[in-house]
Amino acid sequence: MSNYVPDAKYQHLTYATDDLNFTDFERCHFSHCDFSGCTFLAVTFIDCSFTDCVFDGAKINYVALRTAAFIRCQIREVNFSMCDKLIFEISFDQCILDFSKFYTLRLKQTSFVDCSLIAVDFMAANLTEAVFDRCDLYRAEFANAIAYKADFRTSHNYTIDPKKTIIKKAQFSLQQAKGLLFKHEIRVSD
Repeated sequence: MSNYVPDAKYQHLTYATDDLNFTDFERCHFSHCDFSGCTFLAVTFIDCSFTDCVFDGAKINYVALRTAAFIRCQIREVNFSMCDKLIFEISFDQCILDFSKFYTLRLKQTSFVDCSLIAVDFMAANLTEAVFDRCDLYRAEFANAIAYKADFRTSHNYTIDPKKTIIKKAQFSLQQAKGLLFKHEIRVSD
């Protein structure tokens, strides 16, 4: 049986492995909390926000994120791929998501603003109309992803193979377009 927690605020807490298990949080705000030791089981976040929180290495395989906003969070090496896919809606603002995985997820219209996305796995993800605003995408992997109408104009360090990724109507800056040509060993100069 799940616990239901509405409209709560949590600050400066460090959670142990199973502290949050079998809990549904709705309209809750977490600030300066550490979830890195958690192994989530049957946890749901609905209309929740996380500010200045740490999730590094957290096991979130059994989490439902239904309109969750992450602001200035550290979320390194987290596998989002096994999250509940029903109404999976997230946004990231000024977060560090290095080495995290979004493999096969539906990330339509997801917003990544001023984020570090180094070596993030977006393989086979649906990134239709996703926005990558001022993000570092060094070594991020987009093979078999759908990036239809995605916006990469202000981001940098990406390498996307147009033969392996659907990028129709995606937006890129001229300066960073070289990230689409890497495979062909074409050099672009100003």
